[in-house]
Amino acid sequence: MPPQGTYAPPPPGYAPPPQGGYAPPQGGYAPPPGGGYPQQAQPSGMTDNMAAALSYVTIIGIVFLFVEPYNTNRVVRFHAFQSIFFAIATVIVWVAATILSIVLTPIPVIGFIFGVLLHFVVALGIFVVWLMLVYKAYNNEQFMLPVIGPMAQKQV
Repeated sequence: MPPQGTYAPPPPGYAPPPQGGYAPPQGGYAPPPGGGYPQQAQPSGMTDNMAAALSYVTIIGIVFLFVEPYNTNRVVRFHAFQSIFFAIATVIVWVAATILSIVLTPIPVIGFIFGVLLHFVVALGIFVVWLMLVYKAYNNEQFMLPVIGPMAQKQV
């Protein structure tokens, strides 16, 4: 390295930049190896099976009935309506179980145990059916619950 303030000649093979700025080579650049640049994904929403599975979260199912790409999709609409009807049936079954446990409460020990056990069995059953509905919807299977399914099919 030359001392500070002295001029060093350019390295061999150096060419000064062209006058008038930089111009790309004729014909452009070759694409990078691997087939070019990756394409950006367009935000087109989610797949039908994911939307159908998410519609079993009742609030999301209601939203899907109003949001544009999903409210015209028959698969998503079916699962959204089945989700809403399942939630209504769940409330009805839960209220019936609560009334039955209140009626059985005066029986000293058996009434309490039966009431607690009844609520546990109902809650477990509701959860298992809900989980099965989500699983079937995610796997693109149209599983219809006995009474609720035909009602949901009529709404589509």
